[in-house]
Amino acid sequence: MSEDAASTPPRPLWRRITGSAWFHLIAAFLVVGALLSFVAKPYWVPSGSMEQTLQVGDRVLVNRLAYVGDAHPGDGDIIVFNADETWGAHSTDGENPIKAALRWLGEVSGFGPSGEHTLIKRVIAGPGQTVSCCSADGRMLVDGEPIDEPYIFEDFPFEEGTLDCDTTPMSMRCLPEVTVPEGSYLVLGDHRSNSADGAYPCRGQADPDPACWRWAHDDDVVGRAVVILFPFDRWSDL
Repeated sequence: MSEDAASTPPRPLWRRITGSAWFHLIAAFLVVGALLSFVAKPYWVPSGSMEQTLQVGDRVLVNRLAYVGDAHPGDGDIIVFNADETWGAHSTDGENPIKAALRWLGEVSGFGPSGEHTLIKRVIAGPGQTVSCCSADGRMLVDGEPIDEPYIFEDFPFEEGTLDCDTTPMSMRCLPEVTVPEGSYLVLGDHRSNSADGAYPCRGQADPDPACWRWAHDDDVVGRAVVILFPFDRWSDL
């Protein structure tokens, strides 16, 4: 052994740990996990309920910080939220480990399925607002005023005097008046006639069960969809 080698002190333990490839890999996972948990996450669009704004297979970036503090979803926001049992959600306890791992990978990467009951819809009205449909020309009413929805794709048929809210049968576009509960939001799909959304179970009925409404709750909102990330030719703000 040379004098130089003999005189070189061993590296401190912390230097050996922090210099290892395993440490860097674990640190990277922790950083990614923190970003996905608190800042932003990708979301894979699983269905055509938000066409033409979003297409099946689009990957969107969800801003988890959009509604921190006193901020809340606003009318027209596209949000990602965890659906409760009224949307048909069920526990994934006992799920096949391979399926669970693929779902986790989808949650992390945005490539492949996201959470089975994590949905993406557009906010139509918030707490305390009244909603109904339709005006004479078939538009949604929020607090008694018709709203403009240029994003709607393939709405339910509606023709005044022929198929509207006073005919039999009535248009499936029609909805009874309801007040959005505190801490909740009415969310609908842009592809209105192909969206199992918050109003779908109530449509086309003169006096539906009040329990037919399904809400996105403040505590279940993951964040706001802000940009289409992939495919690259569809990159755009939302």
